Amino acid sequence: MIPDEAGDITGFNRRKRAEGSESGGRVSRKMRYYPVYLDIMNRKCLVVGGGSVSTRKVMTLLECGAVVTVVSPVVGPELLELAEAGFIRWEKRTYRSSDLDGMFLVIGATDQKEVNHRIFADSEPLNKLCNIADRPEDCNFILPSVVRRGDLVIAVSTSGKSPAFAKHLRKDLENRFGEEYAEFLRLMGAIRKKLLSEGHEPEAHRHLFERLINEGLLERIRKGDRKAANRLLREIFGEQYRYDELMKTRE
Repeated sequence: MIPDEAGDITGFNRRKRAEGSESGGRVSRKMRYYPVYLDIMNRKCLVVGGGSVSTRKVMTLLECGAVVTVVSPVVGPELLELAEAGFIRWEKRTYRSSDLDGMFLVIGATDQKEVNHRIFADSEPLNKLCNIADRPEDCNFILPSVVRRGDLVIAVSTSGKSPAFAKHLRKDLENRFGEEYAEFLRLMGAIRKKLLSEGHEPEAHRHLFERLINEGLLERIRKGDRKAANRLLREIFGEQYRYDELMKTRE
């Protein structure tokens, strides 16, 4: 935190705005959580608990490429199936403090308040990322409501104040953002990959992507108008940029 002369962040904000700082001088202490998207690919993650909440947490972790260990005397049928198929490691017992060893991220989702609190208490001195389901006071991060459309990920949080309202907002966003956004981003990624393979510098083609957006590529995809999309691609990039061929590109 960078204070102003009086040690007041609010005063610092006002002074920087008055000086015309590019960032507006906004250093706020009002935000409870730091928004971040976390790369957990191939990282070890622990989930304590074997019920429906734990199952949802495990499925999301697996979708993100995590290496998941579940600790619980009993697990539900989906977790059992995942364990038998080798997708997760299941320790069939109660939680131990040593379960945190080597873990990057920890989630507690048991039906025992004392166990959940102990997981958090054990995690804190080890600087582990820890979330206890439905107990924001026992977390150093919370999980937002999420809308996914391919590579488009929209996270909604009320900072733990109203999960019900976060869910309501998520449903609104699901109605607003359809599957065309996934297709649009896949196409944009394929174009970018092709340009880079041809030796184009990223800064040199930024304006071309802005044209795609401003001239309605997304709307053409929404309408399923491949011919119109191809016309726009040809106009901006040339004949070698064709919708169907680009969509075959592997990431």
